[in-house]
Amino acid sequence: MAIGFVLISTAPGKEHEVYNELKKIPEIVELHPLFGEFDLIAKLDTKDFNELGTIVVEKIRMIDGVIDTKTLTGIKF
Repeated sequence: MAIGFVLISTAPGKEHEVYNELKKIPEIVELHPLFGEFDLIAKLDTKDFNELGTIVVEKIRMIDGVIDTKTLTGIKF
């Protein structure tokens, strides 16, 4: 299992559209709007880090209105 947090910047005025598209991705288990440098944060739960990377590159970054992402990986102590 791999946990990832993806910080997402959207084009101005596209926050709601991007949010609604992200809600369709089953691996996103939490999604929250933000104020500041990034517009949204998504928590992903995937089987491994390869799948995490694939979802970020092939699903999240392909959404119209997404202009930048930053992915943070989580671990268990």
